[in-house]
This record gives sequence, C-alpha cells and structure tokens, in this order.
Amino acid sequence: MKIALDAMGGDYAPLETVKGAVQALQELTDITIILVGKKEEIEKELKKYSYNKEKIEIVDAREIIEMTDDPITAIKTKKDSSMNRTLELVKNGAADASVSAGNTGALISGSQLKLRRIKGVLRPAITTIFPAKKRDIVLMDVGANSDSRPEFIDQFAVMGSLYFEELFGVKNPKVGLLNIGTEEGKGNELTRESFELLKANDKINFIGNIESRDIMDIDVDVVVTDGFTGNMVLKTAEGVSKYIFTLLKEEIMKSFLGKIGALFLKPVFKSLKNKLDSSEYGGALFLGINGISIKAHGNSTANGIKNAIKVANKFAEDKFIEKLTEVMKQDQGGSNEA
Repeated sequence: MKIALDAMGGDYAPLETVKGAVQALQELTDITIILVGKKEEIEKELKKYSYNKEKIEIVDAREIIEMTDDPITAIKTKKDSSMNRTLELVKNGAADASVSAGNTGALISGSQLKLRRIKGVLRPAITTIFPAKKRDIVLMDVGANSDSRPEFIDQFAVMGSLYFEELFGVKNPKVGLLNIGTEEGKGNELTRESFELLKANDKINFIGNIESRDIMDIDVDVVVTDGFTGNMVLKTAEGVSKYIFTLLKEEIMKSFLGKIGALFLKPVFKSLKNKLDSSEYGGALFLGINGISIKAHGNSTANGIKNAIKVANKFAEDKFIEKLTEVMKQDQGGSNEA
C-alpha cells in the first residue's frame, strides 16, 4: 500500500509529520509513504532518522494551505499546495490513501472536488472515534456539514454502521441519534424528522435518542448528529478532559502525600491519559468520499500522524471504499442531489 501524507499540514509540520511517517514505517513494514511538500524541508527532517529509504518517496509541492486560509479559495488557487498534491495522488491512483493534519475546511472541499462523492451519497461526513465505557463508539458528523437535513443524518447512520463494523468487527451495530432528551418527539425540527427516518430505516439497528451526557456510558455503537452539534460535542469533551488532567495535577502537587500517592497511581493515570488522548485514535475518515481521505488533528504530534497513517492503511487494505460503494447502491434513499 502507498499512503500519501501532507507533510506540510498541521501545527507542527514538517517536524512531527515526517517523524510520524518514520514511526509508521517501523510498525508497518509493508507500506510506502509518499511525503508531499517542500522537498528541501522534508529532506532536512529525514536526515534526523534511520529508516528504509526505499519506503519513503517525496513529491515536491511549493505552496502551503494555512489554517487561516479560506478553505474553498485556498483549494482553488493554491494548485501546488501540499494538500492538493496529496489528494491528487489518490485521485490518479498513485496512492491508495491520503492523510493530512491541515486546514479541515480546505481538506473537506478538496476531497469532494478531487475525489468526488460515492454515487448515492448526499453529503460526506467526518467520523471520529469517541472513548466510551463499554467500547469505543463512532460519532458523526463532527464538522463536515454545519447545516444538515434529516436525509443526510439518515445516510450517516447507514455509512457509520459499516464504518463501525469495519473497525471493530461487530455486526448490526446499535445506532443512536444525539438529542436533548431520550423520548420520541424531543428536539428541534431536524432531530424529530431525523428520528422518523432512522426509525423506518431497516438497514440499521436504531435504538432511539441519546443524550450527550450518556454517550460514554450507554450501550450504543454509532451516534449520529449534524456537523455543527457533533463538532461542539467533540471539542467540549476534549476541553473537559484537558481541564480535568490539569486540575488533577495541580491538586496532586499541593501536598507531599498527594505526590506520594501519584507515584503509586502513575500507571493508572497513564492508561487513562492514553484512553482519552485523541492522537491514539489516529485520524477521522471523510465518510462518503470516493477515496480514502484521513483528517488528523491539527495539533497532531508524531504519534497522531503515525496512527492516522495506520488507519488509512487499514481502510485501504480492507477495500473499504468498494464496500461502502456497494452499500450505497443498495440504499434506496441515496441520490446525487447537491
């Protein structure tokens, strides 16, 4: 498999992107990574590491899409950007999957423009893995569609179910609709109409409404919502997690006994930190795009990049796009409506 990596995308590129690529090669010996970006900067970083030089290729790209750039304008005008070139490698068949930690809006626009939607998909969605008590769950959409329609969310459930099956090997996963109450009829017009569509959809295992406070503590596998709400839930959870660890550290450092106790609990804290660390889950797949486009977190370190590459490789190896294309052919609700 060949994985194209936007080496200039992200807050710490190319330092962490190149390092993450090298780390990925240490764990995945059967892949080749194409690093896309300013050749001289990539080569400078590569000199720091020992790696199989036959497993890394470089594609020179002279422009960078910044986090502050207007997404659509940047994709259309910065033709020689590392992000554009990375997506083109997948489009042209030179790479099996792509990874970028760059501007999310630009990557969404670029993925749709270059890779196009799978036939029948109304809107692609950004999926993410969310930590939960029983097992990790799939949450979507977390940012691709700020304004959604009920039929979009209905399709998210179909695509998300296949995504969950692929990741965890669980058939007929339980699907919940994120809402402000569990009772049928709760919510705004979007959630009420979405509920009716989901309830009538015989291609999914719909269990009803899910409140945000219960996401991590209820028997559900896939939680669907609009991109505006999903993105706020995700970022709120990340912020709360970060705050709790900061507060815990401050309280521990206040007393000698606290410091001693922390030494004994260090393995527990490490395990908990890993469980809540978004970089451990790799990247988010743009679900519904006719090609594998993985979005790593903008502040990804090498570990996050490495894991995003591993996710991209898994979906490429498993021919996930072909499977999803077949599922969408069977979905009577699918269309190419813009």
